[in-house]
Amino acid sequence: MQKVQKGFTLIELMIVVAIIGILAAVAVPAYQNYTLKARYSEVVAAAAPYKLGLELCFQEQNTLAAANCTNGLNGVPGVTGAPAAGNMVAAGSGVVANNGALTADFTMTAINGNGLSGEQYTLTGTAAAIGAPLVWVKSGSCLTRAAGALC
Repeated sequence: MQKVQKGFTLIELMIVVAIIGILAAVAVPAYQNYTLKARYSEVVAAAAPYKLGLELCFQEQNTLAAANCTNGLNGVPGVTGAPAAGNMVAAGSGVVANNGALTADFTMTAINGNGLSGEQYTLTGTAAAIGAPLVWVKSGSCLTRAAGALC
């Protein structure tokens, strides 16, 4: 009579371990990039009230002059320290209005060594003409990271 095999052979176990190792080598970096992008979304959310305030101010004031559309004036939120979007935003330099452009700039903080310390997210809005909508351009160090763009 033949004996019925019970359990797994060593080669079968080694193949399973190799497959799990390959999957982990691909999944871990993808997961780390995903968590950085998720944390960066908090900074994008922190910039939203400034973007909206600048758009409304520009439409009402018909100018991009610093005297009209800046921190705390005409519906543009004021910046006192970090914006209240959570703990990923270290500082917000707020809104800078200069001839033909409105800029909102935010700097990130690192939590648990997530590698985002000092990354910047900047929105610059320009208008082709008075009454035309603002066109927003993203810039900052988030776009030039070696690991890929976050924003």
